[in-house]
Amino acid sequence: MKRKIAEGLLKIKAVTLQPNNPFTWASGIKSPIYCDNRLTLSYPGFRKEIARGLAELIKEKYPAVEMIMGTATAGIPHAALVAENLNLPMGYVRASAKAHGKENSIEGVIREGVRVVVVEDLISTGGSSLAVVKTLREAGFQVLGIVAIFSYNLDQARVNFQEENTPLYTLTDYDTLIEEALARDYIKEEDLAKLRKWRENPADEGWINS
Repeated sequence: MKRKIAEGLLKIKAVTLQPNNPFTWASGIKSPIYCDNRLTLSYPGFRKEIARGLAELIKEKYPAVEMIMGTATAGIPHAALVAENLNLPMGYVRASAKAHGKENSIEGVIREGVRVVVVEDLISTGGSSLAVVKTLREAGFQVLGIVAIFSYNLDQARVNFQEENTPLYTLTDYDTLIEEALARDYIKEEDLAKLRKWRENPADEGWINS
């Protein structure tokens, strides 16, 4: 599954690798990878494959789940597809509370103690995903964990999820993706070392000229 999803992300250009012409993230970090999983929504067959994969992951890892929660905005459509697949109620958490009406930060029925799984599209450091978990827990939900399409496998994310006692499972990840990219000639053998060096320390730009 990991290799198949990685292949799909590369094929539709949801993930682009440029080890010799890095992107600049909003944080200022120079990165050899750019990921836009929103593109998966434009490919019905692949979109269904992702939804089935996430649903199976949830059934395997979180069998006690009672509700699916999406992260705004990229996680919402995937959460809806997964909830439909599992025949479960669904809601989502806003990036910030509405400034009008009931000023909700959580959309959907709120019932204390309900066991939820959060659906995310992409994990970098995990900060925004864990903010959603915090919001849900403060509202009384029992958050079992998170599932996502892709993770950069950054050490900081691993530490953050451990500190918040929140399990994370993904359909595929950075290490699988770069191996698949090499196998399918999206990158060259000499690019692999650069890509691995970046993942070890994204803030260190020494990998660019390595």
